[in-house]
Amino acid sequence: MAANPPKIRVLLSDNERLQKLKEAFHGKYEESPLFYACAPGRVNLIGEHIDYCGYAVLPMAIEQNILAAVSVNNSQTIQLANTDPKYRDFTVSLGEITIDRENPQWHYYFLCGVKGVQEQLSLSSLTGIRCVVDGTIPASSGLSSSSALVCCAGLVTMEANQKTISKVLLAETCAKCERYIGTEGGGMDQSISFLAEEGTAKLIEFNPLRATDVKLPGGAVFVIANSCVEMNKAASSHFNIRVVECRIATKILAKARDLEWSTLHKLGELQTKLELSLEKMLDLVEEVLHPEPYSREEICRILGINTEHLCNNILSANTQHVTHFRLFQRAKHVYSEAARVLQFKAVCDSSPDGAILQLGDLMNQSHASCRDLYECSCPELDQLVDICLQAGAVGSRLTGAGWGGCTVSMVPIERMDSFLRTVKEQYYTPDARRAALVKQSLFVTRPGGGAAIFTEE
Repeated sequence: MAANPPKIRVLLSDNERLQKLKEAFHGKYEESPLFYACAPGRVNLIGEHIDYCGYAVLPMAIEQNILAAVSVNNSQTIQLANTDPKYRDFTVSLGEITIDRENPQWHYYFLCGVKGVQEQLSLSSLTGIRCVVDGTIPASSGLSSSSALVCCAGLVTMEANQKTISKVLLAETCAKCERYIGTEGGGMDQSISFLAEEGTAKLIEFNPLRATDVKLPGGAVFVIANSCVEMNKAASSHFNIRVVECRIATKILAKARDLEWSTLHKLGELQTKLELSLEKMLDLVEEVLHPEPYSREEICRILGINTEHLCNNILSANTQHVTHFRLFQRAKHVYSEAARVLQFKAVCDSSPDGAILQLGDLMNQSHASCRDLYECSCPELDQLVDICLQAGAVGSRLTGAGWGGCTVSMVPIERMDSFLRTVKEQYYTPDARRAALVKQSLFVTRPGGGAAIFTEE
């Protein structure tokens, strides 16, 4: 795998989308783009809500992506436009880049990528850019449209300022800088966006960041189905509440084992410190944590801290209002899901008889855990999973943050046509809004390549 994002020379006459984007750019700015940057979305096959706990995940890039046409200038401004008219144009002076967490507009995600790369490279000044963005990833669908936009912006900033950053460092930088908009993610989305390679899924591990090829079995395809329920991670606190619950669970479990709990923030760090298997960590959760929700007072009493310390040092900005925390359920999901990821990879590696059924079973277990223990599903996702299983999938689960967005299903190739027909008939056709969106909502996906720079031949 090459260390840096690839730079690919293309004939625009062979690529209708690039050609249209060039025309849109010319129509907007009356000049031609200097280069194009592209970052793919992703589907997470298994390993939900565990990257920010320090655990490996198993995603693959999809062909839907964010594409940007870019020119550079000395204007000391960033001018942004979008081919989708619902996203308004935006211009900002390079000296006045600010990101409003309370108002997560599309352009703020772009500015996250700019700011992150500027800080990573310690650039005192940036080159002015004009940019038109075109996206084919459905927004708020759990396929990482916002992270792909951040990654694309990071790539644009690197190229416009004639710098080179490795794929790994770009992934780490873009994962960190998404926090400017208030999302405390773990880095999976950005890692697969940069490290993906065509034809293979990846096991993504953290600290240090590394990606290992996972060859998916022949004989089955992965189908994405959008529930058409939108969920914006940055505009709600659901996501960060889960991050905080895992953080508190880490500290209470650490205290129960006489560790220095104040220095431990992730369930994965705790396992490393205790040198226990995932199975033993699940035993520890059963032994120490109770299934009933924990109040702020109980947490403070166990840790020997006051409410002010809890608010300032453990809760995040958008979880200050939360009064009760489900620690047992969240920790149980994380440790069991981390084990399922490793089992999934082991089945892919050894390719035993019945591999497809085994993988499907792991996906089904994952959805049940997301639904019941992590409570990040919703009625529409559960309905869609049920329909997918009845339609012939061997496994189906929510993918992405949840609370809306997409499912991913593993479908034997011979059942694919009847599967697509049945899901369309049962989930999309009865609802006029869903029926209108079915073309971009139900599709077969294959492992795609990672982020790249394109220039015209």
